[in-house]
Amino acid sequence: MVELLFGTAGIPVSTQPQTTIDGIKRVAELGLDCMELEFVRGVYLNEKKACLIAEAASSARIKLSVHAPYFMNFNSHDPKKLKASQEILYKTARIASMCGAGSVVFHTGFYLGDPPQKAYNTIKQYLSEVVGRLEKDNNRLYLRPELSGKLSQFGNIEEILDLSTEMDGIAPGIDFAHWHARSKGFSSYSEFTKILKQIHERLGRSAMDNMHIHISGIAYGEKGEIRHLNLQESDFKYLELLRALKDFNVRGLVICESPNREEDARLLKESYQALFK
Repeated sequence: MVELLFGTAGIPVSTQPQTTIDGIKRVAELGLDCMELEFVRGVYLNEKKACLIAEAASSARIKLSVHAPYFMNFNSHDPKKLKASQEILYKTARIASMCGAGSVVFHTGFYLGDPPQKAYNTIKQYLSEVVGRLEKDNNRLYLRPELSGKLSQFGNIEEILDLSTEMDGIAPGIDFAHWHARSKGFSSYSEFTKILKQIHERLGRSAMDNMHIHISGIAYGEKGEIRHLNLQESDFKYLELLRALKDFNVRGLVICESPNREEDARLLKESYQALFK
């Protein structure tokens, strides 16, 4: 990436009609740069439609990423669910590649009472099998385990960076709102820069040049994330984060998951651009 791009998690609310291709066009009309296709309830595209979406995104100069279905758990204690999780992620990555997306963000799973290291080993084992299948297909997109927002979920910053360091084809999906909720309020410039320093130290400059970031307002409690909020209804200090991203010259995609997704995506882009004036 040559710059930091801003866009929406899913089709903008103001899109009419509510189709993926019309959503891509609407993102461009709004002056935004990218869109995350939300497969969170299932992979809703076939190969033909995926190719049409790739054409639409290329024509509109909109970068795409994909969020995989929620109902995966690579630490499940049920072998059938583990196999199903592998198949869902593989299918998602296959269709995402046809759409022209560069990344698939996904939730890795839950600890389910397991010690963190045991959960890590299980997740790495079953995830590596999916990576191997994609390598055989010459599918070069990134699988991005997401920094999770609940303490019961696998996916703190160290776990995500460990997977990204130890496995080819894996890169971090950094959800700063989730981190804010998981840490019960960390939201300062120094705390954001600490995360960015960790990423740079572990993965190098190339990772900073190809980030996939989620931002939104968020409500949280003792167990972490409760729900997403609009930025100005939350205590999330997004201006501090944008300043940190600028100072570290981060490049890649910033996907806004606020309920008013396009409004906050534009707020983020305009606030970021104002830092250069």
